[in-house]
Amino acid sequence: MQENFIQKCETIEDTKKLAYKFASLIKENGCFINLFGEIGAGKTAFVKFVAEALGIKEKVTSPSFVILNEYHSASIPVYHFDLYRLEHTGISTITEELREYSEGKKITFVEWAEFSQGELPFERIEINVTYDDDDSRIYSFKSIGNKNTKIIEGLSI
Repeated sequence: MQENFIQKCETIEDTKKLAYKFASLIKENGCFINLFGEIGAGKTAFVKFVAEALGIKEKVTSPSFVILNEYHSASIPVYHFDLYRLEHTGISTITEELREYSEGKKITFVEWAEFSQGELPFERIEINVTYDDDDSRIYSFKSIGNKNTKIIEGLSI
């Protein structure tokens, strides 16, 4: 039972392929995903590619100024939170919403999840995006809880 997966993406096309594969693994049942990484590392780019793979018709943008973007044009709804502007003190204002967005058949992305103060659902996938020495990106996936282990296993196939 694999709970971690790491992929180096040297080009934006590599990132797109990874996102499409991830989308194929989460489109049936949904998933709650926490995204970590520096500004500009590729968190939103990854979300855009996943949304594209799912068939989202709306323009996918960073929710940094609005906290939440919703997309309903695919067969499964996609919710995209950005906690950066809330930081530690503001997260308490949306904790209940985050719990609600973790239940049922939907896909929820939460960027800057490190500001959540541990208030995010137990069953989730964490994706950490980091820069490599050659300006490529390293995407590290981790399943928290047992529910999403098959998604991680599917990435390695």
